[in-house]
Amino acid sequence: MRVLLLFIGWCLLFVLSWPLALLALVLAPFVWLLSLPFMLLGIAVGAAFALLRALLFLPARLLGHRPG
Repeated sequence: MRVLLLFIGWCLLFVLSWPLALLALVLAPFVWLLSLPFMLLGIAVGAAFALLRALLFLPARLLGHRPG
């Protein structure tokens, strides 16, 4: 559904301003490449928080607490 909405938005932009739509089509891979380090940083921070949570809840799990 997200891809379909993105395609319809691009078609609308193409009808309104075709040079801008073509520029967006050409620049999209470069924007993705520039955002890739930030996505990797987000994954690393999420993993660090998951590790911290697992360490904090380890005593409760060892004592027999069952979540949910």
